[in-house]
Amino acid sequence: MKRKARILLVDDDVSLLKLLGLRLRSEGFAVTTASSGAEALTWLEQERPDLVLSDLRMDGMDGLALFERIQRLHVGLPVVIMTAHGSITDAITATRSGVFGFLTKPIDKEELRKTINHALAVSLPAVVDDWQQILHTRSPIMIALLEQARRIAPLDISVLLTGPSGSGKALLAEALHDASPRQDYPFISLNCGAVTEQLLESELFGHVKGAFAGAISDHPGIFVTAAGGTVLLEDVGELSLALQGKLLQVLAQQQVRALGASENMATDVRVLSSTSRDLVTAMEQGQFREDLFYRLNVMNLQLPALEHRPEDIPLLARQALEQLKARQQTPVTGFSPEALAMLAAAHWPGNVRQLLNVVEQAVAMASAPVIGTQLLEGILADSGERFPTFNEARAEFERLYLHKILRMTDGNVSQAASLAGRNRTDFYKLLSRHGIEASVYKEKREQ
Repeated sequence: MKRKARILLVDDDVSLLKLLGLRLRSEGFAVTTASSGAEALTWLEQERPDLVLSDLRMDGMDGLALFERIQRLHVGLPVVIMTAHGSITDAITATRSGVFGFLTKPIDKEELRKTINHALAVSLPAVVDDWQQILHTRSPIMIALLEQARRIAPLDISVLLTGPSGSGKALLAEALHDASPRQDYPFISLNCGAVTEQLLESELFGHVKGAFAGAISDHPGIFVTAAGGTVLLEDVGELSLALQGKLLQVLAQQQVRALGASENMATDVRVLSSTSRDLVTAMEQGQFREDLFYRLNVMNLQLPALEHRPEDIPLLARQALEQLKARQQTPVTGFSPEALAMLAAAHWPGNVRQLLNVVEQAVAMASAPVIGTQLLEGILADSGERFPTFNEARAEFERLYLHKILRMTDGNVSQAASLAGRNRTDFYKLLSRHGIEASVYKEKREQ
């Protein structure tokens, strides 16, 4: 069941506020209205919408000032600016500030719908089924990945999950199982790099009593105990060549023979596997079997490092805090805007797993209801974190800016260069420096 997208509408023209609110509700959106920037901020301190539509010219706090405050509260939240004083200067100023879009009053109905849909494609997950909530995200990269996962979840095929350690591969595997026809049967994971080879072979394929010293009873192994369900082989790249050969035989024959047994047993499981290792390089070096690779890699889902989805950091931090509050008594109620900004700017070599660990430490050490920067500075310093250098921060800003402006212009380089205040040649150089292909955004528009 999909929930309605939540829009915060801000305008000091009360009659227009009411009219536009009615129009958006008739389109199926959940709309909250505010007649000033201050009123909007009061609401935003308690809630996070999926999109903010704000007038540019307002008494007290204008739309751009409100946008700056919003980004401190909710990093990455899309904001669309509306104005009756539209001009290319206003549009360029808004875009350079990081505003998602710009609409001129009187607002065209189709242009409004198009802009909202583009913004929500960034702000909302592509689908909001229960299994997808395991990996909360507002990142366009993750949204595309999860949409792909949603399509292949019902298919009884092997999937290889790749990505850096701590990026959420096990969670995605469980989500795939929960969305498959096998969801009512067992989901069993086994870390192939965490046990000795003999024990791993037994855990995979099982053993009979007396098969080796210490085998005092029969043990079925995960290919039998997960019958009808799903098996996740974590760190599959750590399997020895000998075990790779036995695993290949099981997958090819759909039969398994326990250690010390004389007969095979039929097996019916879906096999998912994960690795942070480059298996293509491992194959080239003779460390991983090519035939097994293609058995496991019928489909590949590659999870990004957390540094490539920075807009998710505040979201994940809040989610982790809510889960901790549900499990234990704590006086902590939230993070300060500065603390969330610090988390978003930090370096995360351990990815999501490391972020969750930092949040857990902060909650355990907090002596006040709101986690601030001083507490986080100490935790991040102890965990070896460092603040990015100016060049690193500038490069990351450029990369995110280029992606955003190409999304806004559907990959039209001339329009993007104009909004960025650069000529086409310089803009192409920027794209090349960051390895970005504008044609990708043209393809998305044509689909």
